[in-house]
Amino acid sequence: MIIKIEAIIREEKLEDVLDALAELDVHGVTLYQVMGCGTQRGLKEYSFVRGHQMVEIQMLPKIKLEVLVSSEEWEQKTIDTIQKAAYTGNIGDGKIFSYDVRDAMRIRTRETGYDAIQPE
Repeated sequence: MIIKIEAIIREEKLEDVLDALAELDVHGVTLYQVMGCGTQRGLKEYSFVRGHQMVEIQMLPKIKLEVLVSSEEWEQKTIDTIQKAAYTGNIGDGKIFSYDVRDAMRIRTRETGYDAIQPE
């Protein structure tokens, strides 16, 4: 079983999350700089155009992390670790998602499945 965990977090919490994952001995992480907004619809800017108030939704900068784990036990440990490290208690802390992955392959060795995501 391979499980992909995706987390969208605040930029300023990145180092805390990476340190916490390293302590957990999770090292295979892919990062993206992304923009987005959640249910609060990002930052709102108000402007007037021809006498009408206009609302512009401003996307917020976030970090997206992707981690592959090999069991439901590691899925829960990883999710708990990310949640604790990324938590501020404020709106915009982010979201965590997990998905089943059908297969994986290490390109260099052609190893597949569980072997493809394990350290060499």
